[in-house]
Amino acid sequence: MTVMSTPTRRRLSEAPFLVAATGGTPSRRPVWFMRQAGRSLPEYRELRAGVGMLASCFDPELVCEITMQPVRRHDVDAAILFSDIVVPLKAAGIDLDIVAGVGPVVAQPVRTADAVRALPRLRAEEVGAVAEGVRLLVRELSETPLIGFAGAPFTLASYLVEGGPSRHHERTKALMLGEPAVWHDLMGVLTDITVEFLRAQLAAGVDAIQLFDSWAGALSLAQYREFVLPHSERVFAEVAAAGVPRIHFGVGTGELLGAMGEAGADIVGVDWRTPLNQAVRRVGPGKGLQGNLDPAVLFAGSEVIEREVRRIAREADEAIALGATGHIFNLGHGVMPDTDPTVITDTVALIHSLPAPL
Repeated sequence: MTVMSTPTRRRLSEAPFLVAATGGTPSRRPVWFMRQAGRSLPEYRELRAGVGMLASCFDPELVCEITMQPVRRHDVDAAILFSDIVVPLKAAGIDLDIVAGVGPVVAQPVRTADAVRALPRLRAEEVGAVAEGVRLLVRELSETPLIGFAGAPFTLASYLVEGGPSRHHERTKALMLGEPAVWHDLMGVLTDITVEFLRAQLAAGVDAIQLFDSWAGALSLAQYREFVLPHSERVFAEVAAAGVPRIHFGVGTGELLGAMGEAGADIVGVDWRTPLNQAVRRVGPGKGLQGNLDPAVLFAGSEVIEREVRRIAREADEAIALGATGHIFNLGHGVMPDTDPTVITDTVALIHSLPAPL
């Protein structure tokens, strides 16, 4: 399948997010927050009342409105598509649900070669509602880029093998280490699904994509290189022709940043554990960085927030001097549900008030 721009793609050549993502000098320091559209916003909770998470993700009008809410409220420099990393699995026909207070729960975990062979593939039409949501957003967003996203194959595999969220990923690692051929077959299927999901979003008009490998931090560097990196590389390679910025992010991945940088993304997300001026040495020159304010700082009061924001800005400028192509301000993970939306708005304004990195 060839990824092509749609006639509705906006001209956003001067948008700070895209300028920074492509190695230019933005007019202001760009910022967006992971999970900026969600439970921290009262308008989101009102809109979602009585509507399940997955149902919301397959409703184009809801997808559009929820994605737009933080853009209107916070003046962030990018919108990120409202969705969930298990949406393509659900669309393909895998029996799963998102349980409140738990997360994704898979009815029949995938732990054998036969189960891997039985997995369905994803067809573009099965995520047509998501693509329609993107098209609505492309028409709605006049000056703000839209980021599409998908879960990385490893993180999707961890949910399928464990049957739901896991602290230690013991079943996942047991399959990975004990039956490597079955593991790579599983990752191959999930890579196909991830690529198809991203291609559908790209064809509908997203301006960038982010691959979330949320649980990759559970792995050693050797495990990541052998069992994960080749599949993430294929994801990025197969969407490269779209010509949009590609972002790679994981939590607790400080020791993996170099390998994650090799996977093919243009920008590597950094969580709060690794300073940006150290992350650039691990990732290597020639790539942008994204991050990395600790989400908990948003609860600590304005003086602490300002101190931490300014520190991260200094470290980002140092990283650029050391060879990073640019910096996009973000949290080191997602916005927590109890975060005061006013604090988010004020933090965005503070970031915008700082000089843009040169």
